[in-house]
Amino acid sequence: MHNDIRLHGFIDKHIEYYAIVAGNDAHNRFFFNTDQGDGKNLRFFCPGNEFIIGTESISHYGNGGSFCEYMFGVDQPIADLAKGDVINRLVMYGTRYDNKAGTLKFSDRTDGSQSYEKIFFDGNAVCNYFFCINSEVTQGSLEKQQEIIVRRLGKALKRSVSVWEENDNGIISEMFDLLNDPKAQLFLFKLINKKHEKYSNFFKSLYFKNKKIADEDFAGLSALADQFSIDRYQQERIRIDIMYKHPDNKRIVDEYKNILIACNRKGEINKLENARLTRLKTLSVRNKIPGALFYTLDEMLKKDKKLIDLEENNYISETRQILEGMFLSERQIENAIDRDDLLKLLFAKKQAAENRDHTFEEILLDASKVCDEKIRDGADIQLLEGFSHIITYFDRYDATSSIINQLAFMENVRVTEDMIRSLLGNKSEFDGLAPDLFASLFLAGIFENKYLGAYGRKKVSTLIKGLNLIEENRLSIAALLDQLLKIDEEERIFITLLEHVRERIRNFYSKYATKADQDALKREVCEELHHKKLLDGQIPDRLFDETILAIKKEAIYLHNLLPTIISQKDISLREDFLENSGLDRFYVEELEREYYELNDLNMEELYQIRKGLN
Repeated sequence: MHNDIRLHGFIDKHIEYYAIVAGNDAHNRFFFNTDQGDGKNLRFFCPGNEFIIGTESISHYGNGGSFCEYMFGVDQPIADLAKGDVINRLVMYGTRYDNKAGTLKFSDRTDGSQSYEKIFFDGNAVCNYFFCINSEVTQGSLEKQQEIIVRRLGKALKRSVSVWEENDNGIISEMFDLLNDPKAQLFLFKLINKKHEKYSNFFKSLYFKNKKIADEDFAGLSALADQFSIDRYQQERIRIDIMYKHPDNKRIVDEYKNILIACNRKGEINKLENARLTRLKTLSVRNKIPGALFYTLDEMLKKDKKLIDLEENNYISETRQILEGMFLSERQIENAIDRDDLLKLLFAKKQAAENRDHTFEEILLDASKVCDEKIRDGADIQLLEGFSHIITYFDRYDATSSIINQLAFMENVRVTEDMIRSLLGNKSEFDGLAPDLFASLFLAGIFENKYLGAYGRKKVSTLIKGLNLIEENRLSIAALLDQLLKIDEEERIFITLLEHVRERIRNFYSKYATKADQDALKREVCEELHHKKLLDGQIPDRLFDETILAIKKEAIYLHNLLPTIISQKDISLREDFLENSGLDRFYVEELEREYYELNDLNMEELYQIRKGLN
């Protein structure tokens, strides 16, 4: 058992601190004082250790270090990344990691200071802990003390759920149990950024409702960030961390991460693993998971670049030749990028995106650096103009691809007149470069994509038809926007109906085949949706009938077909149902996942069936 004394206060109106001294006789010890000058600095001390909470920074001397919960996307050692139970970042004073030896190197130089800005930038954006220890267990030089602390506490601190729970009592108990010294004295300091905390809590409350942020909510979020002057980087890392922690997102991202880690260890990605990664990327679009979650993992685990077929080598080689050819002017060689070169680069970018091949972007980045260096050293300004011309088309490609993929694979996309104008402008530029280039770059293959649902198909078809009519002056932008918004509203109602009708049938209706049963069901669901303010007016008959039909098909699949598919591994039966039922593949795969989890079946077998493997 131990006693503790806690000091709580604010460094300023935005930085909160808790200083805790724990030990059997903590209440009998003199352990802190205030600065003799302005009295604003708090100095905590015990034999050999000192920690000062100042107005602009903290400073320390002695043993100990800092720890915090890892935020998704921060630089994280692969050794930590590969261990699913390592959730916290631990930094020991005066300690560094020796990459060659694969071990920690300790030193006696443990003194230092950190500004609050750096603490919340390098560590967790919201909450960070610091600590030091006075114990008979940690005797000897500072170098030796740090090594003992890591051996005793390091493994537990990196895995402790009490850290992300901000459970100070839990942290203290865990540390005392591991020290196993009844006379030990522990100093624990917690720093909280209240601005970031309020932004984080507000975003989480919005995002966890339905995995999207309404326009008015986003405006409120932006206003809060402006009010507290939270920079864009901190906003982004807070949002990404929260989006990652959503259970639906975390499952997909963690599976993606685990595959990459396994591939990283063996140094290659086989075709089966590549198929998994590709499918997870497709699912991420459907599930509104930000691509940044995957890009971060790809950057940390770069072994996926080893999967390059001969065909891929050709387009990468061609890209390198064209971009490096821009810098041959020093040898008096014509280096202008012509129309054919630009077309090759655009199709190479398309292929690189489809294959998740980051080599293309790395070549582009290298070319950009060389271009900047040559302009700095006096090269002709035409070099920069030529490179900027390429980047402009790449930016158009990214913007167009993003909008079309969102419409195709995401639900309730916020379509605006500006988006349509942007597409019209980009379509004009691409088709001006080559006839029907827009369709070749962005539409080829999209309607054959197995994950393109009924509403995604309808939105993309309406968009393309509308763009063509606008170019012919037969339709206005406002009219096309109205068509897309109507499809989006119909999709929203259908999804809402499907969710609520399924739930009501599951809980209250064993039969719903008769017209009377369906009419009663429709009335009750309509009342419920009105009460929840999810629907204005009546439920359209056609949508309700489609909902009932979808649920009937779902029941046939789950009760009759899926057990046969699983027992006989009848892949053709599954594909026949998917092609002829009219149900979205995403929807069916979610049903399958729930079925496997409910019946405690091996998910690996489901994956094999999905990929057509025996």
